[in-house]
Amino acid sequence: MTSKTELACVYSALILVDDDVAVTGEKIQTILKASGVEVEPYWPGLFAKALEGVNIKDLITNVGSGVGSAPAGGAAPAAAAASAAAPAAAKKEEKKEEPEEESDDDMGFGLFD
Repeated sequence: MTSKTELACVYSALILVDDDVAVTGEKIQTILKASGVEVEPYWPGLFAKALEGVNIKDLITNVGSGVGSAPAGGAAPAAAAASAAAPAAAKKEEKKEEPEEESDDDMGFGLFD
């Protein structure tokens, strides 16, 4: 569960990024003071350190793109390789047989005994 403190620091960092300002602990603390949110002194620095070297705008815009997505130029060969690998993967899945699990009735835990 996310605390109000964490959300306040995240929103402060997003405000700074939106204004094209470097995200630092001092600037996060300034926004938090202006908004009237009291946080433990280590939170702004912790968030600033975690976001150090991260392009937050790219992170936000690429949320739905998935991990390891290729650029548009490399998408066609990847799609061809994926379609060729799909039948092989389906055959492997068919070969796997799962052992039958005992039902609750077999162990004496049935509801209608």
